This record gives sequence, C-alpha cells and structure tokens, in this order.
Amino acid sequence: METLIVQYLDDTIERLEVKENSDWIDLRAANDYLIKAGQHKLIDLGVAIKLPEGYEAYIVPRSSTFKNYGLLQPNSPGIVDNSYCGPNDWWRMSVYATRDTVVKKGERICQFRINKKQPQITFVEGKMTDPDRSGFGSTGKM
Repeated sequence: METLIVQYLDDTIERLEVKENSDWIDLRAANDYLIKAGQHKLIDLGVAIKLPEGYEAYIVPRSSTFKNYGLLQPNSPGIVDNSYCGPNDWWRMSVYATRDTVVKKGERICQFRINKKQPQITFVEGKMTDPDRSGFGSTGKM
C-alpha cells in the first residue's frame, strides 16, 4: 500500500477518497468557472499531492465530462511526476470548451490514478521478426 501526502487549498475542498470499486480517484473543481466556447482554461483542482518515489499520476476527464460540460482535455492525459510536490504545485486540469459551459466548485470534473514510472530502457537496433498484424489500425476488422 502506498501513502500519498495531500495538501488541500482550503477547508472547503472535499477530501480525496478511494472508492471500493474504482481504480481511479475523482478530482473536483476548486472554484466556479464560466468558460466560453473556444476558450482554454486551467481548472484548479484544489490539491497538491506528493507522489511516492518512482510513481507518476495520470489526470484524465471523467467519462461524463464531455457530455456534461462540453470540455476536452487537450493534453490528455495530464501527467504529474513525483517531483511536482512543492507547497505551490497545485494540480490543475487543462480544458478546451466546445460550447459555453459552467463548472461549479465541488463538481467532479476529472480523475486520476498513479502508475509506476517507466523503467530505464536502452534501444538496440534490429529487425522485426514476429508475425505481421497488418499495420496500424488493423485490429478489430470485421
């Protein structure tokens, strides 16, 4: 079990919790936002988190974020490495609005999970010899 140190923006921010049937943890807007169609915003999530050494976090929209708000995450997924853990390293979600929308403080807007960082790797030049899968985008043919 890993332990994460969380600093909350203020006492009104709902505390993070791990749901029993989910591998992802919901994050909420820390403020109210009025976002116009075509506008980019950074939504403050109200938390700074110290990740364990060797881990990184992936921040992605919830499955209902586009339906409910018309928001896309242009750098999806957002990556937070474990060195981003200073007292002012607040987590944010970069969004692009496809329509005028309002996000209220406390609304669940995205989610995150942590994963181990990629191990150190070395590239060695060579030829591919495994069976051909017919190229990019070819799986799932009818």
